Amino acid sequence: MAISSPYPPRTDGSRPVWWRREWVRHGALAGLLALSGLVILALVRRQTGTEGFLVGLGLAVVPVPWLIAAFRWLDRVRPGPWRNLLFAFAWGACAAALIAIVANSFATHWIATATADPSGADTLGATVIAPVVEESAKAAAVLLVFVFRRRDFTGPVGGAAIAGVTATGFAFTENILYLGNAFGTDQSIGTSGIVSVTAATFFVRGVMSPFAHPLFTVFTGIGFGLAALPRGRRLRWLFPVGGLLLAMSMHALWNGSAAFGQFGFLVVYGGFMAPAFGLLAWLLIRSRQRELRVAREELPVYVYAGWLAPAEPFALGSLRARRLARDHARRFLGGRPAARAVVHYETTATELALLRHRARAGRIGPDFSVREHELLVTLWQHRASSRPALEYAARVTAPPPSPVTYWQRYGHPAPPYAGYNPYRT
Repeated sequence: MAISSPYPPRTDGSRPVWWRREWVRHGALAGLLALSGLVILALVRRQTGTEGFLVGLGLAVVPVPWLIAAFRWLDRVRPGPWRNLLFAFAWGACAAALIAIVANSFATHWIATATADPSGADTLGATVIAPVVEESAKAAAVLLVFVFRRRDFTGPVGGAAIAGVTATGFAFTENILYLGNAFGTDQSIGTSGIVSVTAATFFVRGVMSPFAHPLFTVFTGIGFGLAALPRGRRLRWLFPVGGLLLAMSMHALWNGSAAFGQFGFLVVYGGFMAPAFGLLAWLLIRSRQRELRVAREELPVYVYAGWLAPAEPFALGSLRARRLARDHARRFLGGRPAARAVVHYETTATELALLRHRARAGRIGPDFSVREHELLVTLWQHRASSRPALEYAARVTAPPPSPVTYWQRYGHPAPPYAGYNPYRT
């Protein structure tokens, strides 16, 4: 993840101290993630063995592309840069997983030693310690993006995408551990095939509930996304804290489902987790539709000022038109570079519309004029490569014109027989 400097540029000609230089921060972050990855690799391989590690790795990677594609699809109206998602996945898979393994093991061992009750310590660790440690470790990635890449933090939907990808990376490493241990159990008892422990573990974690960890952490991302909006500054910190507490509570309920009896897992899964997942997905899609509506309503003012073409607000307010514009640019206007230019143009226009919407609602920031000018200049510089594709998409997706009768055209009142159909029975 490229971290932009939070310090203002120097005007006295002096150079910043070495630890404030950008390449130092980038190198330190990359080194931290690489070191965490090596340590977590050694720990997991030590617990599962080489063969179990390879089996777990092969099975754990199956749901990862689908989950990342789902979060990218959710954030496609104003997608954040891929470097943020790459950092989020690496943090979840390496740093957050290492923190969770070390802290959970230490806390569970300490409780078991202090209480002389290993079974009770395992239950307490799973239902109390693990949710707090794991959700806090995953939230650290969202916090870093929120602090150092605030401009890329695009509200609740963008926060949910970053948090979901972080949790996907965490679940990926955790699944390697669980699946590798399950494979070791099968090797020791001699089972294989669809009745094996490995197959059962993969079905539960990779088929039935691959969204569990992302669902928990998405609440943290939504909290940070709400805090990124220009609302009242005094209580803004309550949104991330509330989202993190909600993520911990849901995680604790999921881990403690075994305490509800023989069918506790099915009760929590069917009665709570699946409905919560559906409700959250519906709310995020509604939020995305709101961004499209804002683009349709706010961008026409820039048409009157000459910055945008007349057809662009309609095309930018429709997902279908956006997709057609990208496809048209890729096929006829220059291949993938042209399609990427259209995506950048669409993202910039959406951010401009949301900026103006916040200003009209009275939530204007001190840098509104500067930011508006930056976005308009960016649009103007890319208009030659993006405007033809958007105009084509607008023509294709525009609704057919409704017929106009002669009395409507010339302003006459409708005759008494208007709307009468002699063939209708």
